[in-house]
Amino acid sequence: MLAHNHPSGDAEPSDEDLAITKRLVQVGELHGIQVLDHVIVAGRGVVSLRARQLM
Repeated sequence: MLAHNHPSGDAEPSDEDLAITKRLVQVGELHGIQVLDHVIVAGRGVVSLRARQLM
């Protein structure tokens, strides 16, 4: 499970968020670790990349 915050208050994932998620999933696969989700927390909401099918 990955998680981080967006101090801006906007929980929408950036291109960089999507890129690092993809890279971390690949690294996890190399080591036998399944990444279940990446959650972004912000003042105006929470976004699950798994729920949005972005990973």
